[in-house]
Amino acid sequence: MKELLIAIASGLVEKPEEVTVTVDEPNEEGVVYYHLHVAENDMGRVIGKQGRIAKAIRVVMRAAANRENQKISVEID
Repeated sequence: MKELLIAIASGLVEKPEEVTVTVDEPNEEGVVYYHLHVAENDMGRVIGKQGRIAKAIRVVMRAAANRENQKISVEID
């Protein structure tokens, strides 16, 4: 899952070497939080106009998680 998020974000940004993902332990509801970190200049590229790209990233990640019976949430830091 982490590799998928890195691959998606790296394709969107100008500095793919600065893309990092941290993963939290599952909370009491079983939700795993993925924190996406990109360069400050690339934040707009990852979020998109009115958050459309960020929503699309979250949809793809949730769909991949559902195939593995997981619950996840993607946070863009």
